[in-house]
Amino acid sequence: MRMMELSFVTKTCGNLLLSMLLMLSSWSTNAADYLAGEHYQILTQPIAGTNNGKIVVNEFFGYTCPHCNEFDPLLHHWAKTQPEDVILVHVPVIFNRSWELYAKAYYISHQLGVFEQAHRGMYDAIHIDQRRIANRQALEQFFTDLNVTVADFATAYDSFDLKNKLRQGRKMALQAKISQVPSILINGQYLITAKMAGSQAKMQEVADFLIMQVKQAAAK
Repeated sequence: MRMMELSFVTKTCGNLLLSMLLMLSSWSTNAADYLAGEHYQILTQPIAGTNNGKIVVNEFFGYTCPHCNEFDPLLHHWAKTQPEDVILVHVPVIFNRSWELYAKAYYISHQLGVFEQAHRGMYDAIHIDQRRIANRQALEQFFTDLNVTVADFATAYDSFDLKNKLRQGRKMALQAKISQVPSILINGQYLITAKMAGSQAKMQEVADFLIMQVKQAAAK
């Protein structure tokens, strides 16, 4: 009986070891396939930031972009699986004047403490409800629907902090040479797009690979 049990344990451990080796082999093969200039781009001038020891993952996005709308839930699910030393920071891109109002919506939602409701809510308003938020009054209505007072919205909308955040966002997108969204920037150095990675799902896989690269480099 003991010999049978020992045999069973041996086979089980052997199978687990084999599975782990196969997984590691598969990961190594896939990781080796992620090449700079093909699956991601290395910025010639990395963007410095105050990360306080964290690995910062920036998502460059636009609320009116249908691809960003599809990517958002995938990205947030991915972000929840990351360790505490990896943080996700969104950067709304302003490709033209109409995108500026939506960028303001993002920063205002943080100022007013309603980001969790407003972020997904803005995507749904545009892509599901087909709302066109084209002026200050329409944006004010969006926020008052989230129980924000008109006075608080006005204070945030006219604030110096909002102007500063817009300026910083523009500068960062320019430094990263963002030409399409969604795009992901790892630690101000590695840029990933769906076109380079192959798909939105692959963007997350390449991001995982690059985050590991950053950690390994920091450990040396």
